[in-house]
Amino acid sequence: MKNCIPDEILLQVEKPARYTGNEINIVIKDPSKVEIRFGFCFPDVYEVGMSHLGLQILYYFLNRREDTYCERVFAPWIDMEQKMRENNIALFSIETQQCVKEFDFLGFTLQYEMSYTNVLNMLDLAGIPLFSKDRTEKDPIIVCGGSCAYNPEPLAEFVDFFYLGEGEVLYNDILELYKQNKKAGGTKQQFLEKLLQFDSIYIPKYYDVTYKENGEIASFLPNHKNARKVIQKAVVLDMDSVYYPEKQLVPLIDVVHDRVTLELFRGCIRGCRFCQAGFVYRPVREKTAKTLLKQAEQLVKNSGHEEISLISLSTSDFTCFEELANGLLEEFSKQEVSLSLPSLRIDAFSLELMEKIQEVRKSSLTFAPEAGTQRLRNVINKNLTEEEILRGCALAFSGGWTRVKLYFMIGLPTETEEDIKGIAELSEKIVEKYYELPKEKRPRPVQVVASSSCFVPKPFTPFQWDAQNTFDEFLQKAKTVKKQITKKQLKYQYHDVKLSFLEGVIARGDRKVAKAIYRAWQLGCKFDGWNDLFQYDKWIQAFEEVGIDPAFYANRERSYDEILPWEHISVGVSKQFLINEREKAMREEVTPNCRQECSHCGAKCFGKGVCYE
Repeated sequence: MKNCIPDEILLQVEKPARYTGNEINIVIKDPSKVEIRFGFCFPDVYEVGMSHLGLQILYYFLNRREDTYCERVFAPWIDMEQKMRENNIALFSIETQQCVKEFDFLGFTLQYEMSYTNVLNMLDLAGIPLFSKDRTEKDPIIVCGGSCAYNPEPLAEFVDFFYLGEGEVLYNDILELYKQNKKAGGTKQQFLEKLLQFDSIYIPKYYDVTYKENGEIASFLPNHKNARKVIQKAVVLDMDSVYYPEKQLVPLIDVVHDRVTLELFRGCIRGCRFCQAGFVYRPVREKTAKTLLKQAEQLVKNSGHEEISLISLSTSDFTCFEELANGLLEEFSKQEVSLSLPSLRIDAFSLELMEKIQEVRKSSLTFAPEAGTQRLRNVINKNLTEEEILRGCALAFSGGWTRVKLYFMIGLPTETEEDIKGIAELSEKIVEKYYELPKEKRPRPVQVVASSSCFVPKPFTPFQWDAQNTFDEFLQKAKTVKKQITKKQLKYQYHDVKLSFLEGVIARGDRKVAKAIYRAWQLGCKFDGWNDLFQYDKWIQAFEEVGIDPAFYANRERSYDEILPWEHISVGVSKQFLINEREKAMREEVTPNCRQECSHCGAKCFGKGVCYE
């Protein structure tokens, strides 16, 4: 029953396999025999979406249900969208190529603020009214989740409900409730009201916002008797027993990450003060090595992939790391399946392990010092000394690595010119470390690539009250670093400063920002995270036309008693803890990691994980 895209259209677009499905391990069901159709929508191109672990988990999690068909929906690339609009082809799912307007739910995962215009564009391509107030019983229910959903307000006017937290906890209950409501002849409105029984569901229309004359929020109050004052995120308590797929979808074209993904744990013990994920995913909850080895075996067998990627926010903090790595190497090296370890900390760099893993091919190593001076690393609580950084690099060089990538941030709170120049100085010291090796151990010149992103203050971090740099300040700082670099073995790259400025506006935006997002989309903005498609001038035009000053959201320091747009949401970490951490940052004091000492952040309220080890 496919609404097949004609071959003549597929032959005119780049990468037709983005739209045709038929991948290995795809789930095939008869849509007429299920009660619920759920579109898992990724507001970016196929290759990016297919590399997202959350999609792989929820796709199989929902498809385990006989009454539900979960199908994937991606943002069509520019060429395909043009053909779809010319030929009146509505947005469709990969599995059946049927129009998603007929589905019961469309669930968008929000991973990046600059994908919000794509959410609107996908709804428009499906023929679904963009504003939730304009939709009828015939339209699907629009739900959003993912890391950006922790500040739902910029999309509040477009979304029926937000799911805050980890999907495995409540989706079964939500779908059961939907079925019961449908059988009883209930309306969409009645279903949404019933959802208010859950701790982790936020329904924007059941809350009223008022504003002060200066633009700050004056009040944020429930307008329905069952709407909660505070919404608490949903958390998986036992990582060993929680559902994890035994297979993964294997694309037929190259995608960003083409490999088996093993999730080691959720959360992070480190508490870097700029990192939203480190706070919103607390507490740390691990899987055992035994569970992971079993999952790896099934995934490799069912996918044919030749690489296993170990995923977490800080892989080397996994307590059973050595046992797991040795177990995986023993099991898979004879099958020529390699291991990849993203997110290693330079101070926990185990040369022996890395040598085992990369016996064949020494790829480049990635380290993230984040700041160029010790003072600033203390401000952001990086808990990493220059000595540790240089020792880690020296070890890597003596082990045969000749390519190193370094990640820094510019625009961090309290930053000085000395901190900026420190980025170039530290990077050059790393180059020098290579030339301390005896000549015979330097088979080729070293290559060091230092790149800096622009600091964006995010909700639920100690820096959520801080002003972001203007893009002129960012640009000036990036130029200062570039000017300081003298060594030809060192290359420096910096992130698009205008993109970071806009990300900052949306990240801390309130409901009023919705008008600007809508207007920017009307003016043709989409795929804003793609540098070659990003249209900064149109965004600025949108802000001017709707009467919103973006600097109010990006470049202004907040007071601790201002009502923030996400104040009605709890991630378990208390506001007082975040204030204390910000005060410590200003005093350049560090906080020990969760395994060294509990800092009483509030995440103990979940009753599990590292807080109880």
